[in-house]
Amino acid sequence: MLFDLENLQKNFGHLAALKGITLQMEADAVGLLGPNGAGKSTLLKVLLGLLPASGGRAAVLGMTVPDDAQSIRRAVGYMPESDCYLPYMTAVDYVSFNGQLCGLPRKEAFRRAHEVLFFVGLEEARYRKLGSFSTGMKQRAKLAQAIVHGPRLLLLDEPTNGLDPQGRDEMLSLIEDIQARDVHVVLSTHLLPDVERICDSVVMLNAGELIHAGTIADLQRGEEELLEVQTHLQDDQFRDHLLAADFDVIDDDGRLKIRIPPNRSSDDVLQLAVDEEIQIRHFMPERLTLETAFLQILDEADDASVQG
Repeated sequence: MLFDLENLQKNFGHLAALKGITLQMEADAVGLLGPNGAGKSTLLKVLLGLLPASGGRAAVLGMTVPDDAQSIRRAVGYMPESDCYLPYMTAVDYVSFNGQLCGLPRKEAFRRAHEVLFFVGLEEARYRKLGSFSTGMKQRAKLAQAIVHGPRLLLLDEPTNGLDPQGRDEMLSLIEDIQARDVHVVLSTHLLPDVERICDSVVMLNAGELIHAGTIADLQRGEEELLEVQTHLQDDQFRDHLLAADFDVIDDDGRLKIRIPPNRSSDDVLQLAVDEEIQIRHFMPERLTLETAFLQILDEADDASVQG
């Protein structure tokens, strides 16, 4: 069991960052998704014991927070979104220091620091000061400090942030290599293709609330047919007609994504276009992507919040 959460809460003054999250999750790799301010980074810090919970209960790998906080940090690697280094330290000193903080003896931490810096591709730069590193090198150094102590679980907060396409692909390849060593991964990111590549399950937060948890395969399976439709300058008008006819519609960068429930068919969409004199320019079935499913769940959560 990666996580066992019951009514987990975190408040910052009058702001409720986590609003009673209850969740049990068993998975090899979990994508933690949500818009900015959803509570993703706060949740990771509470699970690590870096922030005290305001209420509820949490366990990570069977260890409770905060009673087993030190044991959790020995078993868990954490790569934060923000920079977490002293610019005058060399990479090998930085990584070995973090290894000691996680319980490794000094000599062992220094030896392991050399190994993991070689693994992430920084062997030639391990004696350089971190302040001289590029963004990509800093991200690799942050990954190295997160794995130096051999964790069972790796928490990654926006690990590809600021990277170019090649650097992003290389970072994801490193994460895949770590997974192959039987290390569980939690990937918090706004880049949904990264989650589809790395993860088998997702946890979705919105405004501090849990709105979905489950496997990506189940999320994409569903019984509903998905259509991608584009009209000739009538997208907004057609979207209104579809919503009035009880179809679920997402406006995705100039194209309408329409979910067809089991009791309806794509012919109904075409007939509606004919009845309303809508000119269709693009009409084809589409696989339900994680992005489309996420937007749909987020829309439903926002609608429920407004109605509530």
